[in-house]
Amino acid sequence: MANEKMIALGENRSVIRDLFEYGLSRKKIVGEENVFDFSIGNPSIPAPKKVNDTLIHLLETEESTALHGYSSAPGDMRVRTVIAENINRRFGRNQAPSDIYMTCGAAASLTISLHALLHEGDEVIVFAPFFPEYKVFIEKAGGKLVTVGAREEDFGPDLEGFKAALSEKTAAVIINSPNNPSGAVISHEDMKKLTDILKDAEKRFGKDLFIIADEPYRELVYGDTEVPYIMNYYENTLVCYSYSKSLSLPGERIGYVTVCHEAKDRDKVFAAICGAGRALGFVCAPVLFQKLLITCHDQVADVSAYAKNRDLLFGGLSELGFECVHPDGAFYLFVKAPGGDDAAFGELAKQFDLLLVPSASFGLKGYMRVAYCVSEDTIRRSMPAFKKLAEACGISPKA
Repeated sequence: MANEKMIALGENRSVIRDLFEYGLSRKKIVGEENVFDFSIGNPSIPAPKKVNDTLIHLLETEESTALHGYSSAPGDMRVRTVIAENINRRFGRNQAPSDIYMTCGAAASLTISLHALLHEGDEVIVFAPFFPEYKVFIEKAGGKLVTVGAREEDFGPDLEGFKAALSEKTAAVIINSPNNPSGAVISHEDMKKLTDILKDAEKRFGKDLFIIADEPYRELVYGDTEVPYIMNYYENTLVCYSYSKSLSLPGERIGYVTVCHEAKDRDKVFAAICGAGRALGFVCAPVLFQKLLITCHDQVADVSAYAKNRDLLFGGLSELGFECVHPDGAFYLFVKAPGGDDAAFGELAKQFDLLLVPSASFGLKGYMRVAYCVSEDTIRRSMPAFKKLAEACGISPKA
C-alpha cells in the first residue's frame, strides 16, 4: 500500500491547478477566446532576448557532455560567484559564493531550507494570505504552520499578531514580498519592526530564530516601490530566489538559496542546506540554466506589460464596483468577494467563464486572486464578463 499521507496530498489537488485544468477542458467546448483564465501565475511576457541568444550560443559552442552533465552538488562555482557579486552590488552585502546553493527553483529552495532548519514539532509562522504550498512544505519537514493575519487596509503584516504568535516552539518565519496573492510589499518600516520583534524573541527564548525570505517576485514591482532586502535588517536569514518570474522561465526551474554570511553558525547552517538537498534528491540544478545565469543573472524581463495590465484590471474592476487591493508588486489582483463567500463567488464567476482563485486556499477567506499575467487583449475582452458577474452579484458601478 502506498504512503497514506502522500495519497491524501495527491488526491487533495491544488485549487489553482484544478482551475487551470478546468479552463483547458472548457476551452475545448466554448473556444479558447471565450474563456478568461486568471487562475495561474504563468508569466505571459517573453524572456529577455539575451536569454535566448545566450542559450543558442551555449548550445552551439559548449561541449555537449559538459553542458548537459553534472555540476558540483551546490552548483557551479562560477555561477555562485556572479550571483554573490550581484547581491553584494545591489544590496550592499558581503555574500560569498560559498553562501549560495543552486536549486531547481524557489519551491526546491524553500523545501531544502525548511528541512535544513526544522526539528520535529517546530513551528513556522507565515502571514496570511500565503502561497498554499507553504503548508505542504512545512509539514513535510516535520513542522507546524502557524498563521498570522495581515492588516486588511494594506495587507502589511499584523505585527501585534506576530508578536503574540511567537513561542518557544517557533523556529522560523516565512516572509513573501512582493506577496502572492495580494501583491503587497513589506515596507522598510514594517520590516524593521518585524525584525526587532524577532530579535527580542531570540533573547527571550534563548534560541536562534530564522527568517526565510521567499522572493520569486522581487523584480516585479511598479512605480518607485522598493523591496527591502532582509539581510540588511536581520542576520539569521535564508533568501530563496527563483528566476522563474524575473527571466520569465517558470518551466526551467532554476534558482538558489543563500545563507546570510553573518548568520549564527553559518557554516553549519549551510552544511544543513547541503545535507537537506542531498536527502531530498535536490542536487545539481540544471547545468544548462546554471551556465545561462553567468551571462544573464542581471537581466529582467520587460515588466511594463504587467504594470499596464494591473492598471487596466484594477481600474476596470473598481469602476464596476468591485473592491480591490491595489498591488505594488507581483502580478496578482486581490478582489473582495461580494457577500464574503469566496468559494461561492468563484463558482458564480465560472458561469461567465471567468476563472478566479478563491482566497481560502491562501489561508484567508473572502477574496479572489486574479492573475493578470495574461495578454492585454484578454483583460480587455474579459470586461463584459466581469460586468455580467457584477450584475449577478448586485454590485453597482461607481458613479
